[in-house]
Order: sequence, then C-alpha cells, then structure tokens
Amino acid sequence: GDGAYPRCRQEGLKLCFYYSIMDWHHPDYTPRREWEKDRPVASADFSRYMEYMKAELKELLANYGDIGVLWFDGEWEKSWNEKQGKEIYEYCRSIKPDIIINNRVHAGKMELSGPGNEVLSNGDFGTPEQEIPATGLPGINWETCMTMNDHWGYNKHDHNFKSSIEIIRMLSDIASKGGNYLLNVGPTSEGVFPQESIDRLHEVGKWMNVNGEAIYGTEASPFKSLEWGRCTKKVVRGRARLYLHVYDWPENGIVKLPGCLNDPLQAWLLADPQKTKLQVTRKEDALLIQVPANAPDPVCSVIVLDLQGTLDITDPPEIRADFNTFVHSLTVAILTDRDNADIYYTMDGTAPTANSLLYTKPFTISGTTGIFARCFRNGKPVSDVSMKEFTKVTPWDASLPVKVTPGIRYSYFEGVWDSLPEFSKLVPVKGGTLVKICFDPRRQDENFAFNYTGFLLIPKDDIYSFYTGSDDGSRLYIDGKLIVDNDGLHSLLEKEGTVPLAEGYHSFLVSYFNKTGSFGLDVYIHSPQMQKQLMPGGMLFH
Repeated sequence: GDGAYPRCRQEGLKLCFYYSIMDWHHPDYTPRREWEKDRPVASADFSRYMEYMKAELKELLANYGDIGVLWFDGEWEKSWNEKQGKEIYEYCRSIKPDIIINNRVHAGKMELSGPGNEVLSNGDFGTPEQEIPATGLPGINWETCMTMNDHWGYNKHDHNFKSSIEIIRMLSDIASKGGNYLLNVGPTSEGVFPQESIDRLHEVGKWMNVNGEAIYGTEASPFKSLEWGRCTKKVVRGRARLYLHVYDWPENGIVKLPGCLNDPLQAWLLADPQKTKLQVTRKEDALLIQVPANAPDPVCSVIVLDLQGTLDITDPPEIRADFNTFVHSLTVAILTDRDNADIYYTMDGTAPTANSLLYTKPFTISGTTGIFARCFRNGKPVSDVSMKEFTKVTPWDASLPVKVTPGIRYSYFEGVWDSLPEFSKLVPVKGGTLVKICFDPRRQDENFAFNYTGFLLIPKDDIYSFYTGSDDGSRLYIDGKLIVDNDGLHSLLEKEGTVPLAEGYHSFLVSYFNKTGSFGLDVYIHSPQMQKQLMPGGMLFH
C-alpha cells in the first residue's frame, strides 16, 4: 500500500519484489495456453514484451529506494532463453548495482540438489524448491523455498499443513547448512492469511524471540552431522561461538560435542536470561556439556558455547564405496579432510584404537562387513567413530521372455493430478512403441502422464542403481518392485534406488506425470562396471 514504502524507510527495511517472467495477459507474451481464447498469437512479438518487462522492472527498481531482492520466477517457459535471462539480469543490475537477484532469471535453471547440478548462472543465489539440500550448497548462496502445505496459492481443500515443530526444525536445519528459508503463505482472494498459517507463524515467532540469535547473522555448522540436532556459528569478539540446536534432549543430562579440540570458555542456555553457566568437561576428542533434566523447549533448545582459539574440529572419517550392497566384491575407501590426522579402522566390530589397522589406501572386501573408523593425531583420538556396513547379496533372477523386440511400450494419458494416478483405472489417449523414454507422442505441455513398460537387458550379475530426475512426479519399478519413488508435485528433482540383478531380462515400469509449468523426465543407470548414464536404448526391449 501507499504507506509501505515510508514505513520501510523509517524502520530501515528494504522492499523486495517477486517478478513473474510469465504474463498471461500481455498480447506479446508467448506461449499461449490451451484455455486462452482472447490473445491471438499471430501478431505476438516477444522483443516488444522484453521492452515491456524492462519498463516494469525500471519502475520497480528506480522508484522505491534501496531494493533488497528481485526474485524472478517462470524461467521454465519455452519462450525464455539464456540470452534473454542474461540481458534482463544485466539490465536490472545497471539500475541497482547492489541488488540481489535469484538464479531463476536464467533459462533452464537447475535445482542445485545433487552432484553435477551445482550450476549457478545469471543469478546470485540458488533456489532449491520444496527440499533442503542434504549437505547444503557449499560455496553458493542459496535459500530453500517451501510451502506451508502442498500449494503455493490458497487452496481451501489443502489442509496438509506442516506442523510448527517441522517448520522450526527446518529453519534450524537450513541455517546450519548456510542457507536462507523462504516460507510461503498463500492468502485467500480477499487477502486473508489462513488461520493455520497464522498459528504456525506465531509459534515460529515465539521460538525466534528466544533463539533468534542462533539464526540471524550465523554461518553454517563446522560439523558434518550431530546425532542430537544441528549447529550454527558466529565469531564474537574474535572468538568462535557455537549455537547447539538440540532436538533430542539427552536422558543422561550430557550433550556430547564430538571432534572438538578447542578448550571451552563458557556455555549457557539461550533460553536462560541469567546465562547460568553450564559445566563443560572433556573426554578424549569430545566436549561434554552438563544440561538440566528438562529441555527449555521440546522443539529445539539452544546451547551457546564459546571456545578458545581458532576452531579445531575433526569430523569422523567418511567410509565410502560406490554401493552399500554388492554381489561379488567391493572396493572401500576411508577419507578425511584433515591433513594432520591418521585413520585407524577395524572390521571385527570393535572400536578403533591407535593399535588398529592403519588406513593407507582403498581395500577390497568380499563378504558382508561392518567397518569402524576413527581419526587420530599423535596417537590420540581427535574424532568420533564412524561405522558403515556393506552387505553381500544375491541378485534377483532374470526373466525368460519368449521373444523380445528393441524399444519400449508407452501409454499416454491426459488429466489433472497432484500425484501419480491409478493408471489401471484410466483409459489412455494413445499408446504404442518408442525406441527410448521420451514425450514425443504428447498432445499438450501440461496435465499429461505416461507409462513406459518393457524389459531391461542386464549385461552381468551385479548391483545396479537407477535414478529418475523428474518434474513433476515419477516412479520406477523393476520386476514389479518399487525401486525409485520420486512422486509428487515438485520442480526438477532426482532420486535413486539400488537393486541386485542377475544377467538377463528384467521387467520394468516407469510412470510419470506433469501438472503445470516445466516438465522433464530422465532415467539413469549405474553399476560398478558402468558409469552413470541415461538408460541406453540398447538395453530396452518389449
């Protein structure tokens, strides 16, 4: 409203704008939707629309003082390309050099959710949607954008709201990984916030009134993982300060902080206005913090811990192999990012000591094995113990089809869904055979679905990982069993499943649907003898 800008200036706040690349009303914007009847496409000129965009953006950026963020959306449209994204990005920055612009100004933006997807082009921060990257996105500014229920806009039928506990812990989790949390509230057509959203925001506000110091102005955790919760950090008067976000309050009254060799200075509960000091002792690599019997907050209680000197933290070594299961044998590596640490390990179920096996190079196992590993420095432990079990398995028997033909069968459907439908209850619009998984038979870019069926010709007995990267949902079945579940409404997201398969033919089914917006489906395969790759046509039969 008219009073918003003066109030922002008075309180030192910055306006931020959401800008949709899509415009379903402008005569020069394409593509058209099937339901559009009043915008003829013949006279549309996208270059004129680009000039219209620039005029709108200039009005927003030049008339409202110091703008904080310009948040683009709609980059998935077929009419948008990388050249246009770069042009708009540079135009906005020419008006406001210090403005922050998200990566969705860039055409074909990737969701920054896994190896190979860490692409940030024509934007200042990544925007993983409806997910929190498992390890954050080191070296990249990012924010998770997420809905309170299952829809961005108001939907009176959608009561699947996240609890305030989930939202608070998501906030804590995201901050611990160095990210920002964009939490959506979908108002009604009258501009009224749903009561469920108000209630949850109220609970988050109550928690932040006590614990906001552990969120605002903090950096990502120096620990890869902590069994009881999360951690954020700051530098206060030249010293390291850790905020320990404890989800699971210890029954024994001890919060263990492993792998921390710094001497403690002081510790207290953030919820305690008196800052009563907590006792901190050491046991080998770990600091042990004595806490009260009851948690100040059952959702997430925060302990403040000030440390002496530069942080000296060692995570447990990473026990790594291509797969957690294997058919014949498996090569295992044990890694640490510390140069001044030795790794000792055991394979007999005991905790490693300085007299255990010294790790020097990858080794091979041929049976089910549990491996324990720990970092040592000058013969003393400096990390917690890591453990991983690798299991030898028997591959699933192959099928013996009477006769097969190269390619796959498909069934194509049209409809509106929020998740994969029960295809057995639907009549396909069309069907036939394809040489590979693709969308070529579809009649529209939204509200469609496919089933792909056939046989995979597996070249040898081994472990095989399958991946589906899809927008929206997908599932992959092998021999009638669900291997990858990537269902639901989401932007491009990849999920994985692993299965042991014998040489020969194995039946498969890939189901996919798209509602609105961008669409896509890729199916990958990976084994110890095969690099991760799109499902080769030479393996597909029906």
